[in-house]
Amino acid sequence: MAKSPLLNTSTATFLDLMGTGRSFQVANCQPDYAWSTEQWDDLWEDLSHLHQHPDARHFMGAVVLTGVEDQPDRRFWIIDGQQRFVTLSILTLSVIRRLRELADQGVDTTDNHTRAQSLRDRFLGEKDPVSLVEASKLQLNETDDPFYQDHLIRLRAPTSLRAHPRSCQLLWHCLEWFGQRLAQADFGEDGESLTRLITESAARQLLFIRIEVDDELRAFTVFETLNARGLGLSPTDLIKNYLFSLVRQKPDLRSLQRRWKRLIETVRQQDFPEFLRYHLLCSRPRVRSRNLFKILKQDVAEAEDVFALLDELEARADLFAALHDSEHELWIEYPSCRQFVRELLTFRVKQMTPLLFAAWERLPDRFDQILQLVSVLSFRYSVVGKRNSSDLEPAYHAAARAILDGTSKSARDVFQSLEPLYVDDSSFCADFAGFEIRARGPGKKLARYVLAKLESRLSGKSCDPSTDPFTIEHVLPENPGPEWFDEFPEARVSTFVDRIGNMLPLDAASNRALGNLDFAAKLETYAASRYASALDVAEHRPPTWNPKALEQRQSRLAKIAVQAWRLDFD
Repeated sequence: MAKSPLLNTSTATFLDLMGTGRSFQVANCQPDYAWSTEQWDDLWEDLSHLHQHPDARHFMGAVVLTGVEDQPDRRFWIIDGQQRFVTLSILTLSVIRRLRELADQGVDTTDNHTRAQSLRDRFLGEKDPVSLVEASKLQLNETDDPFYQDHLIRLRAPTSLRAHPRSCQLLWHCLEWFGQRLAQADFGEDGESLTRLITESAARQLLFIRIEVDDELRAFTVFETLNARGLGLSPTDLIKNYLFSLVRQKPDLRSLQRRWKRLIETVRQQDFPEFLRYHLLCSRPRVRSRNLFKILKQDVAEAEDVFALLDELEARADLFAALHDSEHELWIEYPSCRQFVRELLTFRVKQMTPLLFAAWERLPDRFDQILQLVSVLSFRYSVVGKRNSSDLEPAYHAAARAILDGTSKSARDVFQSLEPLYVDDSSFCADFAGFEIRARGPGKKLARYVLAKLESRLSGKSCDPSTDPFTIEHVLPENPGPEWFDEFPEARVSTFVDRIGNMLPLDAASNRALGNLDFAAKLETYAASRYASALDVAEHRPPTWNPKALEQRQSRLAKIAVQAWRLDFD
């Protein structure tokens, strides 16, 4: 029988966890402290309610621990739940500081000092009787723990808070934030009530699901089904934790931390899982988001594997970042690539990323050609044709492998490997004849791109959608008046407004002047326009603008589109 990943699952209070002889360690691979006002306020509201209703309970989510109860030091590693652990500990410190302030002001001096010391001993740690050094029950990760021990535990303000990492600044702001709330609370002058906020409301009325696992690797299985309260672990955190768990030597850990920080700064925390998935797709035909972590664990099992993976990721990180930003500094040296990157971003397609990784490494002199290739292919296949996207990743994987294996040595070779995805001229023309775009919101950028490309083809002059000041004119207005309903029944207007044959580029002043004027008035403005697309409508001069005229114009545009978006490696 397969071994269960859980050793013990039970309901526990904060007192069960922290009010005993156990101690807890946040692993260095865990994220830095990240809670802020929003989370502190939620916790304060919950505790304020519990303080007023002693019989109430509040569920705080799951806490994942690894460790063995009968070990001599009874130390547990916090795998998930550190944000809540740390915040509740800081709240306890805020209450201790408030009790000391009251005592120093002469309010119930002896009892309040005793209460403060009792809270510290029970929830934070006792002083060693010989060295008189605090033995903290909670230790944070490498970034946060020195500040936590030197300033939070000792309630000693830092000389210069700005000199510390942001997470440490948040730790101190948390202490100050709760201090202000305690001072303003109705019970802020009552030592007994302040103490009960911790010993009863926080320690007994907050409930956790305690999940104990026998090792960190099994904990990651639990991670995949947990969505704990507050700032839970992201997929990137999950991956990071696993990789760091494989590295044991301190010098290696320090190196990994430095390199990981640079990598995440390059590709961004939220984009890292996607980056890793496309990296793996260079060597595997299928890598789904849902099995990404499983595949990672299969491929990376030792510390050497971690650093080998890091080497590979670092080599591709700058390109990945640049493919998300057409103004990235990488394109300064490759200006011909910028236009195609901008197009791919407009199309919102990413499946070709493994192919681009491979081309960048093995065919750098042909990279701009391959960018153009995937841009045209994507426009025909995905944007206009709206064909099955599930076929793309296997095809791009195969094309990437062919480059990395040395089989594809030119842009022509790459095209041949992707030719099944290239929509033929006849099919593309038919697809484009029915093409429509909602030229508002996210679709506006795509509409400008298409109209600019058609304008360039019609006029023989470059029209850049990012710099040309044209606005999008709808021949049948987006909000037509009753005079248009003779040709376009009101109930069907929306089916025609967004057709590309109903749109053309026009200068802003002319567009504003036209408003909802009838078609005859619009023709006069089109005839005087500097844009070839508008002139084309005026030259064909249909007697009225109706569905038939729109279809005829779009059919003409479709033939132009075949030439504008074409790949020819003959």
